[in-house]
Amino acid sequence: MFELALWRAACRHIDLAGSIDDLFEAIRTAVAIEGMWIFTIQGSHVTLVARAHARIPAAGADGPGEQRYSIAGSEARRAERFAARGGVSPVQPDRPGNSLLRGLLGILPDGLLGPHGKGATIAGGLQLEGRGEGVVLWQLADRCACGDAIAELLAATLEPLSVALETSRRFHELEGHRRSAEADRQAALRRLGRQSLAEPIIGVQSGLRPIMDRVAMVAPQDLPVLILGETGSGKEVIARAIHEQSDRHDGPFLRVNCGALPPELIDSHLFGHEKGAFSGAIEQRRGWFERADGGTLFLDEVGELPPAAQVRMLRVVQEGLLERVGGQQSVRVDCRIVAATHRDLAAMVRDRTFREDLWYRLAVFPLLLPPLRDRLEDLPELVAHLAERAATRFGLPPFEIRTEDLDTLAAYPWPGNIRELAAVIDRAALLGSGHRLAIGAAMGLQASPDPGPAPAATGAGAPHAIAPLREVIRAAIMAALAECRGRIDGPGGAAALLDINPSTLRSKMRKLGIKRDMP
Repeated sequence: MFELALWRAACRHIDLAGSIDDLFEAIRTAVAIEGMWIFTIQGSHVTLVARAHARIPAAGADGPGEQRYSIAGSEARRAERFAARGGVSPVQPDRPGNSLLRGLLGILPDGLLGPHGKGATIAGGLQLEGRGEGVVLWQLADRCACGDAIAELLAATLEPLSVALETSRRFHELEGHRRSAEADRQAALRRLGRQSLAEPIIGVQSGLRPIMDRVAMVAPQDLPVLILGETGSGKEVIARAIHEQSDRHDGPFLRVNCGALPPELIDSHLFGHEKGAFSGAIEQRRGWFERADGGTLFLDEVGELPPAAQVRMLRVVQEGLLERVGGQQSVRVDCRIVAATHRDLAAMVRDRTFREDLWYRLAVFPLLLPPLRDRLEDLPELVAHLAERAATRFGLPPFEIRTEDLDTLAAYPWPGNIRELAAVIDRAALLGSGHRLAIGAAMGLQASPDPGPAPAATGAGAPHAIAPLREVIRAAIMAALAECRGRIDGPGGAAALLDINPSTLRSKMRKLGIKRDMP
């Protein structure tokens, strides 16, 4: 009955902090204990994750993950060896060779262990599949002597306690991945300038209609997709649309910028690593492919991958198998790959800078995303959306979109595409002092007292003469000072309006000869 009650207590909660009191009471029915402390071993750290005590209120208040009390270094390595051996052992702090147990006791602040020194303290090693997972400490009641019978009863608790610790650890690991995925989602919303990932895509019925028809065709087929297009043309938006329209829409959507990964860490980030695989690898880490299991992995700027990483990625794309850095076993993953690049991969294949076999695997269904200059029919809707977003972000009233502003924008070639357009609209909203969109000033055009309709583009496509950068910066600072009535510092100051440090603004004002009281 004792072991059955213990297993029931271990399985009643997922979080160890929620089950520690039940476990404590179940053990007390067989052994007179006053307190119990459970530590987890993670890499080079031993951390107290749950506690219960008969004489201390709010037992179990220190939940897993808080890491309020921990030890590291050689004591942690000794704890791991002790846990791997299993079994129980009396704690005798004054005995040579017991520095591990002294370390565990030492991380507990005064009063946390309770009135120790009267009842004996017993340590037990918690292990799973031969690995040291944690250590448990019990404080026996004053009247209880540590004999063979007590040691045998406490040893019988180690397996259910190990299972409870491992279940709790995995629960918090999944919670961490969930929080990370939510942070990725929020970051994606900020990048895309949207309130929700379910918002409609602008241009579905006009400039993007051919692309969206192909998206609807390929999304349910679970094939790799390669999105080709210039920088800033909205490749991530299309990748998310493929994911949302696929059978994997309930799974994760993860984005990794291949060009931003440090060359020496690419394998670790993409494929994961095992504990001890290299200096600093204190625990096992799942890579992007494993984290996207059951969902979609968006490999942005895939053309930036070095040849060695291309070889290892080919196996994942072909067979769904990978090996973590430092690992010897293959791990199966099931994620859909949507790759994107602004580079000419076909030319890179000819130049032997991108593997031909990987190109064929990724380009099963290519999508060529048109640049903004080729879908100008979407410009009015895009400008309205970006202006509304800027007004919300900066706390400004809604902007009226003027025809002459649209003409000015339409005459520009937009090499940075929608990303550049968004930056121009944000800048125009700030320079317009909340009354209008100052498109001309935001684009660096020569200002005039009463600007007329935008002239037609000439030559290579520049709609107006471009002002020197010094004059553009001067005009922006002057407009901000006028809006803030000469105030530089503080939430309503010109520095905050221009999103720069006040000292940086003062330095630029000195260089440009700008005074606060200038008209």
